[in-house]
Amino acid sequence: MATPTAERTAAQNGADASHEAAHVVQLDGSSLVRVGARPRLFDYIRRLWTFRHFIIYDSHSRVQTANSNDAMGRVWMVVNPILSGFAYFLVFGMLLDLSRGISNFIGYLIIGVFMFRYTTSAVSSGASSMVSNQSVVQAFNFPRASLPFAINVRELFSNVPMLLVMGVLVLTIGDVPLAGTEPTPVSVDWLWLFIFPVLALNFLLSTGLGMLLARAVSAYTDVKHMISFGMRIWFYTSAVFFTVDRFAGAPGGEYIEFAMYHNPMFCVLDIIRSTWLYGEMADPYRWVVLITSSVSIFIIGFLVFWHGEEKYGRER
Repeated sequence: MATPTAERTAAQNGADASHEAAHVVQLDGSSLVRVGARPRLFDYIRRLWTFRHFIIYDSHSRVQTANSNDAMGRVWMVVNPILSGFAYFLVFGMLLDLSRGISNFIGYLIIGVFMFRYTTSAVSSGASSMVSNQSVVQAFNFPRASLPFAINVRELFSNVPMLLVMGVLVLTIGDVPLAGTEPTPVSVDWLWLFIFPVLALNFLLSTGLGMLLARAVSAYTDVKHMISFGMRIWFYTSAVFFTVDRFAGAPGGEYIEFAMYHNPMFCVLDIIRSTWLYGEMADPYRWVVLITSSVSIFIIGFLVFWHGEEKYGRER
């Protein structure tokens, strides 16, 4: 027979259990996700769109602080490509005489050097976006793709003065005749407006390559040492200071021409040169190659970068 004390204890335990049962809350955990997990693709794109204000603000702030420690500040953004173009003109135009047979060689060289410098800076900076912002990636939860996007928007903003200077130089000294060449007068017309779709496609190309390389550099930091080497090879194989015609009739020349005609950077330069220097439409095939390669590389780069979303910022 139970004692009164035991009966009171059993009754109290029963009351506590009933009280706890009355306060149990049923939760539906089907919509919960693991912290740091890679979101689905369309959710990721939607989150990235919500960070568009951050991308614009970060780009503006970085442009404002660029070269702030130098006495000439942002003037170097314009002076650097001019000095590079002058050096290439001395070496390849005067000493090696590669200007022979190229009408408007000075404008030809200016467009090549200025546009390739912009592309090189955008791709290299995008490739280092994860490594150079490691502390930010580890401290905050946000779509990592916003960093390479912000860097490429910054490069576009910061190079606007350089592009304006490029146009002025092409218009003023682009058709200065050199020995052995016949100049073509340069004037501004509606064909110059083709620079805008070319810049848009070049932005897709640079951003796609930047994200693709950012994934590789984040996994293996040694890759960053190969990027400058690869960009230099790309520079010398994009007809920056020579024409593709010089390989006509040479052994293996048809393969070199095929490779150059399918090089998106060669297409960028050829379209701008045709419309700005020679007042004519570029070969339509240049547009086909540029559009196809830029869109394809951007999509592939974005998907590869998104697939590694969980791995960025991990301690090594």
